[in-house]
Amino acid sequence: MVREGFCPDFPPEVIAEVNAARAAATQNGGAGDLRGLMWSSIDNPESRDLDQVEWAERLPGGRIRVLVGIADVDAVVGVDSATDAHARANGTSVYTGGPVFPMLPERLSTDVTSLGQDADRQAMIMEFVVGSDGAVDCAEVSAGVLRNKARLNYEQVAGWLQNPASSSAAPAEVREQLLLQQEASQRLKDFRREHGALSFADTESVPVVVGNVVQSFALESQNAARDIIENFMIAANVAMARFLRARQSPCLRRIVRTPKRWDRIQAIAASLGTRLPAEPDSKALGGFLESRRQADPDHFPELSLAVLKSLGPGEYVMEHPGAEHEGHFGLAVEDYTHSTAPNRRYADLAMQRLLKAALAQPSRMQDEAALSELAAHCTEREAAARHVERFMEKVAAAILLAPRVGQVFSAMVTGVAPKGVFARLLTVPAEGRIMRGEKGLDVGQKITVRLTGVNPEKGFIDLEQD
Repeated sequence: MVREGFCPDFPPEVIAEVNAARAAATQNGGAGDLRGLMWSSIDNPESRDLDQVEWAERLPGGRIRVLVGIADVDAVVGVDSATDAHARANGTSVYTGGPVFPMLPERLSTDVTSLGQDADRQAMIMEFVVGSDGAVDCAEVSAGVLRNKARLNYEQVAGWLQNPASSSAAPAEVREQLLLQQEASQRLKDFRREHGALSFADTESVPVVVGNVVQSFALESQNAARDIIENFMIAANVAMARFLRARQSPCLRRIVRTPKRWDRIQAIAASLGTRLPAEPDSKALGGFLESRRQADPDHFPELSLAVLKSLGPGEYVMEHPGAEHEGHFGLAVEDYTHSTAPNRRYADLAMQRLLKAALAQPSRMQDEAALSELAAHCTEREAAARHVERFMEKVAAAILLAPRVGQVFSAMVTGVAPKGVFARLLTVPAEGRIMRGEKGLDVGQKITVRLTGVNPEKGFIDLEQD
């Protein structure tokens, strides 16, 4: 953490502020009182920093209205506070596979600002209406007070949705909400796919640590519950970006630029019998990926990884209202931001403040130069967080692979850079550097490698082409 420029510990002045912090006062009634709705949250079982809750209702004409409530972190964390300065400096929470280094002290993120069950909390309310074809025809933002009435987790909800008639399913009101949310989510997902959203492999590996010992890696798979949250958060982020644009407000947008290595993606597709257009085309790439998922599901994760490595990471940019901009290539949306996790990402907290400024009468002027600087800072901090997380993944993998030095593995080339050529093992979720036989390799190539050594303290996994 320190090597990547983070301050892992909260300084005394932040602790003092946090100890004195109280939840923002909530009104007892009025137009912003939404506590009567059947709000629910879906997250990991261990999560206590709950940033968002959801609610939906069916409208005439086959439309579905969705409200996403986002924790009003700005109501507690002042712009000029020591807590805000520390959060800005780190920029994001960092998840290492073991300890979590939160952007905000736990008393704030898991209690005072968290949308915990049965707690009255101030929130920013994002509203959008999903048509029968999956198109979103509304983008509204308001402030309100809500109460989370059902704290749920992904596996629990996925089980209910697979068998909604089960006697052990959720209470009727919760079940009706989840089924309606699933319907809206599927419409959103189908619409984005039709317009070129990319669909990648839906599993993620995480180290299993028991008694401070890495025992294995577990796979977390996408399911219907994760789909609901993913699709609602994308729609809410699009709605907020459009809301700011309509009010001529600057915005911190999240973009994935047109891939610079489109030639490599073309070559990968050509090796599998598909000709992609000469110019980057997300719809054509999305169609190719979906066809390969259907044709060869066993090897689709390898293809996903190769394409993802060729796309490159996202970044934050400040956009002046009305200015030309790039969209999010992978999501096939033109207007996109990050705003649904203000407890975990500073860019989302900054977006919350921009939304409040746009709602104010008159709207408060924004320093666009400062926003551009913040966008660059958040992009850099996110990259640093990825470095920490990937390093810890390599540490865990090196520990697990230590008894297997000398063995041969199938692998895929994932990186070619001046500092070295890297490959990911296909049977163990581990990435290492090819120390011998790396010349002429390119991203996406499948090769056979021998594990020649590991150094867990440095996160080194050394390979040679077999």
